[in-house]
Amino acid sequence: MEHDSLQSALAQNTLDQIPDAAPSARSITALVKTSGKVTGYQLSDNTVLEKAQAVELARQGGIAGVGIAHRGDTEYLKSIPDGTENNNLSNLPSISPADIS
Repeated sequence: MEHDSLQSALAQNTLDQIPDAAPSARSITALVKTSGKVTGYQLSDNTVLEKAQAVELARQGGIAGVGIAHRGDTEYLKSIPDGTENNNLSNLPSISPADIS
């Protein structure tokens, strides 16, 4: 049990910010990928946002279950560690921009 708590704490340390999600916050249901890279996110209401738009919405509490991280100068969303693998963003389906209507 202690090991799980330590792993969760270490994983949360990789996040720059964990916004408080509003009661009306949506969740991410799919990743939008172009050439294998995440370029956006599809939300539970079928809205599709570019990565930067989704980061800003999450910062405002509009997306549940995610924190904000960065790689270089690019911010992106990352699942908040909760000990469950099946709700991680990396386990969500991917769609291409061509799939978006």
